[in-house]
Amino acid sequence: MLVQRKVNPIKQKIKNGEVVFGTCLYSFCPNIMEIAGYCGLDFCRIDNEHSWRQDHMIEHVMRAGEIANILPIPRVDKNNPYLIRKVLEIGGGGFLIPEIKNEKEVEAIIRASKFPPLGERGYSPLCFSGNYGITDTVEWVKWSNEQILVGVMIETPEAVENLDKIMKTDGLDFVYFGAADFSIKSGLDKPNKNHPTVRGALKKTIEVAKENGKHVMTGVGYPWNEEAEKYIEMGCTMIEIGHDYSVLSTIWKKTMEDVKGKKR
Repeated sequence: MLVQRKVNPIKQKIKNGEVVFGTCLYSFCPNIMEIAGYCGLDFCRIDNEHSWRQDHMIEHVMRAGEIANILPIPRVDKNNPYLIRKVLEIGGGGFLIPEIKNEKEVEAIIRASKFPPLGERGYSPLCFSGNYGITDTVEWVKWSNEQILVGVMIETPEAVENLDKIMKTDGLDFVYFGAADFSIKSGLDKPNKNHPTVRGALKKTIEVAKENGKHVMTGVGYPWNEEAEKYIEMGCTMIEIGHDYSVLSTIWKKTMEDVKGKKR
């Protein structure tokens, strides 16, 4: 049975020069994933680095993304190629790997995410992504190699030093500039995205990405619209608007201040 698979909408939009918007899920709640999709967000990063859920819940979250037409992009731990394969099999439209430092690590990630001859991903269509082997598997392999978004985190001084080689890696689609970790690992006592060192590293990341046809994602905090506009002007094409915890806590805190009259 031949099924016409959808073109990855995020990949298509950024290729066309559009900016895409998303958020991040720490709670692993499928309902929140659906709400994000119905609100018009393009993607949702699912954090499986700091939020530890390697169980059936991530599959429910992936299916919620399919229902609400929002692209799931799980973040999984570094140096575990089997996690890459698993999140792609259960429906990840892309994935993100943290703490990348050089091009050799990126090359290993590409090999784990692509089927031969582009990589060495293990083959089994008996999964959600492969329609459980019922539909054309040749087409599934081709689609997987072409449409999956591959992303890595730039969040260390060493990674910034190696940007030229990292960005030249075939198969890499985007990088996420992690301002918080970069701040701490640069010797600052706390995250400071506006520090000259951090801003300079982000600017360099954007410049090198553009030179190599790659894209840059970064996260924005409250006030979300002002921060988003600033980073879009800098050249970021993938904007992550907080995450479920921060958005909810910000709204609740602000609402409580208003209800109690602190702002009147």
